[in-house]
Amino acid sequence: MAEPMALFIAASDADGDARVTPAELSAAVARSFAASDATKAGSIGYIAFADWAERWLGDRNALPSPFDVDADQDNRITLAELQGAFAREFSRFDRNKDGAITRNELLTLTGGLGRGGFGEGPGGGRRGRGDRR
Repeated sequence: MAEPMALFIAASDADGDARVTPAELSAAVARSFAASDATKAGSIGYIAFADWAERWLGDRNALPSPFDVDADQDNRITLAELQGAFAREFSRFDRNKDGAITRNELLTLTGGLGRGGFGEGPGGGRRGRGDRR
C-alpha cells in the first residue's frame, strides 16, 4: 500500500531515475500549488486546499490536513507552508537518510490486506486449491 502523499512524492521524480530528491519534490509541490492558486494571491484557503488535495492526492480528505499545513494558523496556506509539510514528510519517508526517496521507501507494508482483500476468500481467509467456499 502507499499513502496518498507517497504517490505524490513518487510522481515527483522529474529525471526518471526512480529516486526523488528534495529539489524534485519542492518543484513538484510548487507546480501543483501554482495550479491551485488561480488568483496568484500567494496563498489558498482551506476549501482550495481540499480541491488541491483531491486533484493531487486523490481525495479531499487525504493527509496532510490543512490544519497541519497552516503553520501560522491564519486559515490560508502558502507555498512555503505546503513545501514545509512535504519536507517533513520527505524526512519521514527517507528511511535510510540518504537524501533521496526510492519506491520501496514509499511503500507501507501491512500484516494483511484484510477481509476480502487480494488473494483472500470471502471470509477473509486465504483460499487454496480445492477450497470451495
